[in-house]
Amino acid sequence: MVPSLLGAAVLVLFAVYVLLGTYTFTIPDFFRILFGEQIPGATYILMESKLPRAVIGTLIGVGFGIAGAVFQTLLRNPLASPDVIGISYGASASAVAAIVLFGAAGTTVSAVALVGALAVALLIYLLARRGGVAGYRLILVGIGFAAVMQALVSFLLTRTDIRTASEALVWLNGSLNNSSWDRAAVLAGSLLVLLPAAALLARRLRGLELGDDAAAGLGIRVETARLALIIVAVALAAVATAAAGPVAFVAFLSGPIARRLMRGETTLLTAGLVGACIVLAADFAGANLIPGVTLPVGVVTGALGAPFLLWLLVTSNRVGQGG
Repeated sequence: MVPSLLGAAVLVLFAVYVLLGTYTFTIPDFFRILFGEQIPGATYILMESKLPRAVIGTLIGVGFGIAGAVFQTLLRNPLASPDVIGISYGASASAVAAIVLFGAAGTTVSAVALVGALAVALLIYLLARRGGVAGYRLILVGIGFAAVMQALVSFLLTRTDIRTASEALVWLNGSLNNSSWDRAAVLAGSLLVLLPAAALLARRLRGLELGDDAAAGLGIRVETARLALIIVAVALAAVATAAAGPVAFVAFLSGPIARRLMRGETTLLTAGLVGACIVLAADFAGANLIPGVTLPVGVVTGALGAPFLLWLLVTSNRVGQGG
């Protein structure tokens, strides 16, 4: 029932995103343009701006949501999301280095961000796997990497000119402004591979949530399953970050919200749909909430996620579950 309602919410938000805003479309005009009719001005806005932006927003929301849910469930800690444990920071540092040092732009920045996220994730895993990957160890190593990557980003921004720094900051905030059908096609192709892989591994994830001993008793190869899940989650977060930048806190928020909606049980589908709702709603709000001001989607999600993080830390410490 809940996944069906969330799916309907995604469709409604997608329709609102495309049809309303600073430039509105009627439903008949929408379908006329969609089926090939040329309406001066309107066709370009819909087909080259609003639709690819809505498609990419939906897809990155699904990717971040599932990636966050996998990490949080696997490591049994709500802090274990890609944007907290350093993976998104790896993408950010790589992208900023490419922009500042080599003048990269467009798909080159996305490709470098993808490689950077995967490389940092591999280093985190290798450093945390001594004696088996314990949740707290991976989180602490990831937070350490996040601090190092953030320092590297700050250093690079102080060593470049204002124009280049402003370009880098747009990417760092997480934005859908550079959405295009080419970028949407690459992201959709990646998710066509990664989402079935996540679905196949979902049963193993539920077993690992019970603990290593219980999972082994169910016939699950614990280390192999954990590594496979980490690879899929990292890849989902990496391709989403490469498409739109490190959109803050989507991965962090989606799992806990999905768990509350499902009354204690998290499914990857639910988390992905929640992520899509968050991104679509946040980007629409950022574009229309303040007249004459357009906020990047990452600024809005960051404003939502920061209070939730503080609340989680306070309540976890109060009940003795701070780690």
